[in-house]
Amino acid sequence: MTERRLGWLLACLGAIGAGIAAVADPGAARMAVAQDWSPFVLVAGLLLIGLVANEDGLFAAAGYQLARTSRSGGLLFAGAAAAVGVVTAALNLDTSVAFLTPVLVYTARSRGAGEAPLLYGCLLLSNAGSLLLPGSNLTNLIVLGQLHLTGGRFFARMWLPWLAALTATWAVVGFLERREMQAEAGEPARPDPPVLGLGLAAVALATVLVVALRSPAIPVAAAGAAAIGIRLLRRRAALRDIAEVLGVPVLAGLFGVAVALGSLGRAWSGPAILLSHLDSWATAAVAAAASVLVNNLPAASALAARTPSHPFALLIGLNLGPNLFVTGSLAWILWLRAARTAGARPSIVRASRLGAVAVPLSMALALSVLPLTGSR
Repeated sequence: MTERRLGWLLACLGAIGAGIAAVADPGAARMAVAQDWSPFVLVAGLLLIGLVANEDGLFAAAGYQLARTSRSGGLLFAGAAAAVGVVTAALNLDTSVAFLTPVLVYTARSRGAGEAPLLYGCLLLSNAGSLLLPGSNLTNLIVLGQLHLTGGRFFARMWLPWLAALTATWAVVGFLERREMQAEAGEPARPDPPVLGLGLAAVALATVLVVALRSPAIPVAAAGAAAIGIRLLRRRAALRDIAEVLGVPVLAGLFGVAVALGSLGRAWSGPAILLSHLDSWATAAVAAAASVLVNNLPAASALAARTPSHPFALLIGLNLGPNLFVTGSLAWILWLRAARTAGARPSIVRASRLGAVAVPLSMALALSVLPLTGSR
């Protein structure tokens, strides 16, 4: 079955699930929709901004500069990890994997070096780096709806766990893929000069909005729509590219499933009772397992339907657990599509093997430093 058919199948399942929830308990369904709509609107806006920035050559230019200044494989991988962390934090992990994956593949090939560390690192580091800001991951916004924190306050709570998770994941991928990083590399090919205009302005605006506003979804979506609208008027963007980037059937399907499970979490007290009896470590473990079983977005909607006892530990499990398997997050689907488009052959098995080592270590380190920021 093709990826497109799977997307429409997910959309049908989401519509059925949301419909059943609306009939069974309209009140719970309305509350689930109120909690879940803003993250999906936000990521749509960020993906549109990412498309404009990519067409302006910003990501390709960053990849070239990274390849040109990093003479060794180790330095290149460290620089790539920093770039993934920054883009993920500012523009969401889905934007990161959708646009940085082909850039990093290009970077590796332009130097004549092995592409595996950058290819698999982009996926795992994007998930690991999505703990910093509310907009970095849709799950943050779903759980954040119960916390009522601004982006700045969220940053103050999560910057240290974010750094710990990102560093641990970088170390695991770097160590396990060290042979390919040691390959001799040549001079990278120079891309076209980037356009420092609309894309850069949109990225800067989105970053400010995500950090400053408690509910940035509509402003960021408006910024993304305006940026892509300007491109369409100038005939520098195609509707087909926009539809491909947004992946509307997948987003709609995940939203429907999230609403269905969020309604279930409100109508049935089982998840809330379970979490109330767990400490932060067990909460993170349950969240990680749930993310692999049903995807982290529906899992977040179900587990945060009522205010969780350990919300930040819950986010650590929801954000890092998806590195275990392809079912964990939307980022996997976008990563696979972007990698194949770039001519790479990503292996789900290989990525999961790296995740099996990285997830326990990154979760343990993130949870260990979580109390230092006054979180739980």
